[in-house]
Amino acid sequence: MSLQQPTERLHLKGITKEYPGCLANDDIELVVQPGETHALLGENGAGKSTLMKIIYGVIKPDSGSIRWQGESVQMQGPAHARQLGIGMVFQHFSLFETLTVAENIALSLPPEDSQDMEALSNRIREISTHYGMALEPDRYVHTLSVGAQQRVEIVRCLLQDIKLLILDEPTSVLTPQEVSELFRTLKTLAAEGCSILFISHKLDEVTELCNAATVLRNGRVTGRCNPQDVTSEDIARMMVGDDTPLSQNYQKAEGGDTAMSISNLTFHPEDPFGVHLNSLNLDIKAGEILGIAGVAGNGQDELCALMSGEEHSESGSITLLGNDITQLDPDSRRRQGFAFVPEERLGRGAVPNMSLVDNALLSASHCDMKQKGWINYGKVRDFALKVIDKYNVKCADEYAQAKSLSGGNLQKFIIGREIEQNPKLLVCSHPTWGVDIGAAILIRHALINLRDQGAAIVVVSEDIDELYQICDRIGAICDGKLSPFKPTNDVSIETLGQWMAGQFDQSARSGTEVSHA
Repeated sequence: MSLQQPTERLHLKGITKEYPGCLANDDIELVVQPGETHALLGENGAGKSTLMKIIYGVIKPDSGSIRWQGESVQMQGPAHARQLGIGMVFQHFSLFETLTVAENIALSLPPEDSQDMEALSNRIREISTHYGMALEPDRYVHTLSVGAQQRVEIVRCLLQDIKLLILDEPTSVLTPQEVSELFRTLKTLAAEGCSILFISHKLDEVTELCNAATVLRNGRVTGRCNPQDVTSEDIARMMVGDDTPLSQNYQKAEGGDTAMSISNLTFHPEDPFGVHLNSLNLDIKAGEILGIAGVAGNGQDELCALMSGEEHSESGSITLLGNDITQLDPDSRRRQGFAFVPEERLGRGAVPNMSLVDNALLSASHCDMKQKGWINYGKVRDFALKVIDKYNVKCADEYAQAKSLSGGNLQKFIIGREIEQNPKLLVCSHPTWGVDIGAAILIRHALINLRDQGAAIVVVSEDIDELYQICDRIGAICDGKLSPFKPTNDVSIETLGQWMAGQFDQSARSGTEVSHA
């Protein structure tokens, strides 16, 4: 006589986790069934990532119980969770940049599965290709685009015999085609009995993929539903309440004088896997938001590095407000009115172990924060508090470490820190990647306000909807080359897609096809 299988894959009951000044999880109950794709939803700081880390054994709850396949367990750490059959893809990658793809994956596998590196490499090629996420095992991680690094995380989980796959914002850096491939993979895994916990702020993805959802707000469960039985707006209301607007239309603007001019810019990176930029030309106007679309790894990083001064071109020039800044370092450019929001929040946008006050000083030290060579920490603290308050940054206090904030709250702090310096030109790379609806609206509104004050803004993003919503002119980058840039309302989705594929000779078409503006 066979034993009856447990009806529940995972059951959390009474889970509570408190940090100084923050009750991250408050008496949470969560049930995930075998073969179920379960969404965990909520604003940034609602407690989602904390709860996932408890399931994965990264942190321990203060109270509550965990039942795994009908048995009570106490997670001893990620290795224990993996032994049980739990895999997790974090929002912030847990990869060693100086190791290869295969070496990174080997670190998470049992010794018997990781000693034969040639066999492991073959498995990586086979599985990554099978699921439409082809990886080269011998590539060093630091040479990969952000999208490719995300694929390493996902394939690392797929190589394990998992019964529960936890995905924290897995599609934020994937192209639409890659998202479709991932969803096919996830639906296959679910059909085979694997449970999936899916965290995403893209509610259309949730309604397409998930058949159960739990909503958190301020660390507590505030609702449960089947996303396929309700609308995206219904889910959004459960997440943010009735007071937050869910969408906002922005008037398009026509820029004025040229703020930054890029002329015949050529750059050949030392990284053999980097993207060469050849004879780029682009004028960015004051009082406009210019959007650059593109699939990850087509030269966006190199272009941003040249604009910010982290890299210097071999030929060509960059002018800011008529001044040649081609060879200036980043600090000198900031003193002339340049500001920058990089794609990577932790490590480039903010130093993880430093406080928000110190992180404010990092890029804003030229903003009347020093007197006779001495740092005025009172002014630095006031500046940090202003950003925290104005941009609704949820944190313990201004001395909280950057790494203690949720991804969305850290992004709001970084965006606010740059905008409050009143820059003449702001470059933003993926400004609302992985943030909730309320935070995305706040960030977009802040960018529009800065534009209306006369600043020039460049938004580099893979979020096509966002680009159409906030950008006044739009174009694309492909294989290190720039497309034409035209008023957003004159560029159809089809045309932009062609530009993203490098077909720059296609003329922009206007009309009702453009439904994102």
